[in-house]
Amino acid sequence: MKIKERLLRRAIEIAQNAREHGNHPFGALLADEAGNILLEAENTVVTDSDCTAHAELNLIRMASKYFTVETLINSTLYTSTEPCPMCSGAIFWGDVRHVVYALSEEGLYEITGKTPYELALPCREVFAHGTHPVEVEGPFLEEEARQVHLGFWRE
Repeated sequence: MKIKERLLRRAIEIAQNAREHGNHPFGALLADEAGNILLEAENTVVTDSDCTAHAELNLIRMASKYFTVETLINSTLYTSTEPCPMCSGAIFWGDVRHVVYALSEEGLYEITGKTPYELALPCREVFAHGTHPVEVEGPFLEEEARQVHLGFWRE
């Protein structure tokens, strides 16, 4: 669990960086089997004026350019918050087969409240409809992951 905690805490730090850069507070990273960080990405929805520039999608875009399919299959994506359906699709098609997240989708919605952009579909359900397996672990460190969102969404 120590490697998972370290990497999830780093993903939460990346989410804080995204917030400090004027974006939504989400962060993700890709790590190899030994826990070495291969890539990091933050949400850039605001600064890129791109509604699809979620942390996980930004990460998958870069990873698919830099790494082989074999590397991606054997890597783990760590994210500060459970991936949305769009990001879950990108993770699936990007050949990452293992996801670990901190804050659950439900936990996020407790903070944000109902929004016009809510697509409540857990990542496990998205992956369950795929033709290859994606192992999902989480939530972990939810209270720590919540902190980066407090005061951002409704308050």
